[in-house]
Amino acid sequence: MRDAVRNMKRMTEEMEPSLIRLRRDFHSYPETGWLEMRTSAIIHETLAGLGYTVLTGSGAVLPGARMGVPDAETLERHAREVESQPGTPLAFLTEEMKKGLTGVVGILEAGPGPVVALRFDVDALPMVERQDEGHRPAREGFSSRNPGMMHACGHDAHAAIGLGVARVLMALRNEIHGTLKLIFQPAEEGARGARAITEAGHLEDVDVFIGSHVAPTGELDDGDVTAGTWGSLATSKLDVSFRGLAAHAGGYPEKGRNALLAAASAALSLHAIPRHSGGQSRVNVGVLQAGTGRNVVPDRAMMMVEVRGETTEINAFMEQQARRICEGAAMMQGCTCEITLAGAAEGQHSDPELIRSIADTVARDLPELTLSSRQNARNWGSEDISVMMNRVQSHGGLATYMRVMTSMADAQHTVSFDMDEKVLARSVRVFCAAVLELMKERKA
Repeated sequence: MRDAVRNMKRMTEEMEPSLIRLRRDFHSYPETGWLEMRTSAIIHETLAGLGYTVLTGSGAVLPGARMGVPDAETLERHAREVESQPGTPLAFLTEEMKKGLTGVVGILEAGPGPVVALRFDVDALPMVERQDEGHRPAREGFSSRNPGMMHACGHDAHAAIGLGVARVLMALRNEIHGTLKLIFQPAEEGARGARAITEAGHLEDVDVFIGSHVAPTGELDDGDVTAGTWGSLATSKLDVSFRGLAAHAGGYPEKGRNALLAAASAALSLHAIPRHSGGQSRVNVGVLQAGTGRNVVPDRAMMMVEVRGETTEINAFMEQQARRICEGAAMMQGCTCEITLAGAAEGQHSDPELIRSIADTVARDLPELTLSSRQNARNWGSEDISVMMNRVQSHGGLATYMRVMTSMADAQHTVSFDMDEKVLARSVRVFCAAVLELMKERKA
């Protein structure tokens, strides 16, 4: 096993330049949720070339469990763009990918032993990246070439890390015993994709599940690696459509039913939902759009709302209150409202036993990396990895959600986001060391 660790370190050191090139390629062609067509085709090509059994399309995700899927016109337009972009492996761009079935699962069967699953999210955010010389990706020529899309959270790094892990562990396949699943998840942003992976059945036989996120140095953690997180907020993402009746605002205002007023009333009341005494809760109206002209009573309005809770139960309370308020606000103006669940994540905790195992492995096999003083750190964000973790834990498996730290040019989810790319090889080493330990041969 010590030889395996030494070989793993050597391989990750040698592949660091290729990891950086791959991350920058993904960064140049970011794709938002369910549009990760080029990204998925590259992952498909790489895993197949390494010898993994590869599942894509409806083999990777359950179509009916997807949330927040773009309309057919958007899917078709993006597919045409992807087909003309340099570096797209057209032979691995499937028809199902073009329809928004963009998950990829790679499987390596190595005899009897535990089933270990690793998750890597791959989608980008709907943002416009900085293009001035002060922003390194722009200055060095790898900023976004897809208008209105940006890798501003580090999922470009996650995709590259996952493929680096795939390469190393396939090379060391004689050192592992059991079944390895590499899950490349679409549509994490907005908490839309994990349920489609989970409902496709990939986690039903998993004994150990590990996910990770690149994180900013020094803000949440005081080392290079945090082996687990707890308390990730459950969330519900709601799209709310109000429908009223248009009328001339001067001539016959009494004949109108004002959808804008219904939405505005709802927005104010949503932020007045009482905070829950059982733990943290959140609410935010992020988008409100309404109306067609100054002299027309608005007959349409839409809001994009999210609620969060420290537990799944608190989040359910927040969602119930939000739905009641929107329906009541519509009724007050004589309007109707339709509420669609566009994304969801559950409450989450990492298993202490697995956290200790990974921390001990890092301390022993990767002494060049420092462990954070708190190995089960708080996470006030929301992550749909929780859906996967809870499914594994529901049948007795172990799960953890790690953080690997790196310096960042600006905060995640900002137009200036960038990272120190040393985190790529570092993360590959952490994942591989954990797998080598978890899947080593057990003496009878």
